[in-house]
Amino acid sequence: MTKIIDRNYLEIKSINDLIENGLTKIDSSIYLEKIVDFQVNKFFYKNVGKKHRWTDRLTWSEDDWIKYVSNPKVQTYILKLKNDFAGYFELIIHSQEIEIAYFGLLEEYHNKKLGGFLLSEAIKKSFLNKNIKRVWAHTCSLDHKNALKNYLARGMKIYKKETIEV
Repeated sequence: MTKIIDRNYLEIKSINDLIENGLTKIDSSIYLEKIVDFQVNKFFYKNVGKKHRWTDRLTWSEDDWIKYVSNPKVQTYILKLKNDFAGYFELIIHSQEIEIAYFGLLEEYHNKKLGGFLLSEAIKKSFLNKNIKRVWAHTCSLDHKNALKNYLARGMKIYKKETIEV
């Protein structure tokens, strides 16, 4: 069965363009996962992506996962609320730009304003890298219904749109 998908590519070119969501009083931590443990990335990929048809990595072997998370250009950040995993984002460093490659919350943390908080943090962490000229991401109509709104609300701008069949 063929499905038509709308995909939007977004960018933000300066930390000064970031519009934070204002959620600051939560008992949370966001940390860079420094231990190469593909199980963490695989867990989030499967659980965040299961309702959004994230399928490209489902066929990856353990070696594929290890190679990916071992790449020094890949950074994985974990959001914890108290001691529980709540969400994550993966940043990929490309010369003078950073891609927010994967981003999301576990389903039980949806609709709590955490998406805006987490995206704000992803953008801020991206611009901590030296010589970064832009941060970009893409989202599509299969993603969470508020995904595009969240990117736009944080100050990101659409620079490319496409329609694809899957």
